[in-house]
Amino acid sequence: MRTRWLALVLAAVFCGAVGGTLFAPQPAGAVSKEMIELQQQVTQILQAQQDLRSAVDGNNAALRTLVQQSLDSVNRLDGEMGSLQKSVQEVQANTGARIDTMTQQTQGISDNMQDVQSRVAKLSQQLTDVQNLLQSIDAKVSGGSTTGAPAAMNAPGGNPDNSAPAPPSAPVGLAPISADTLYQNGLRDLTGGKYDLARQEFSDYIKNFPSNDLASNATFYLGEIAYAQDDFKGAIASYDTVLANYPKSFKLPASLLKKAMAELELGMKASGIRDLREVDRRFAGSDEARRAQAKLRELGAATTTRPSTR
Repeated sequence: MRTRWLALVLAAVFCGAVGGTLFAPQPAGAVSKEMIELQQQVTQILQAQQDLRSAVDGNNAALRTLVQQSLDSVNRLDGEMGSLQKSVQEVQANTGARIDTMTQQTQGISDNMQDVQSRVAKLSQQLTDVQNLLQSIDAKVSGGSTTGAPAAMNAPGGNPDNSAPAPPSAPVGLAPISADTLYQNGLRDLTGGKYDLARQEFSDYIKNFPSNDLASNATFYLGEIAYAQDDFKGAIASYDTVLANYPKSFKLPASLLKKAMAELELGMKASGIRDLREVDRRFAGSDEARRAQAKLRELGAATTTRPSTR
């Protein structure tokens, strides 16, 4: 029994010694060392945080600079695109005006050629008539018409003193200006932009020379003058006159095409598309037909479908 109590006492003493060793406070030197290491770690963490903040601020500044540069580039590009678009519009407007002027000049040249051809044909006919007259005179002279000379001398109204017969009087009622001059003046004033003067000259031409070959051209140009002055109804009336009264005029394709254009200007889309298709159908292969096809494509309308030929 005593031995047991002695063993218990010794065990208690041993446990107390071990516990005291374990739970006893550490020396001051060990605590100071750990605190220093901890402070150093905290300082390192704070420095890394500061470095990270500085890096982030630098990156943000660089990013803002890049964004601003991109915005400046976009603004400059917008300005350049606006200038380029304006230049393109000006070029298109100038090109359209030059094309219209060239078209009028080309039409004037074509009309001049037709006029020259008409006059050459008339001169050829006149030469033929003169040759026939000379042949007739030669035939009468060779047939011995000298026997009739005394009778002619003694006849009433004869010329006994052998003087030449009096020339016939000049015809009365001639126009104060020739057809060629009047027509050329109209073309010159039309190409020069003197629309009011050109309208008067072409109207005078149609009034004084309605049966001349170029009367249909003069009527067409009255329509062109009205079209240039935005009088689209008047233009349609002149084009319709060409189409109705001059079935053999070479201005038929242009008249029908310009009539369609005037109808589109007036908002008559259905009529304009119908007449454009009629140009393509009736005058296939011509410049007017190609222009009609281009306009139909611009309007999103189908062109005339022709059966394929083999």
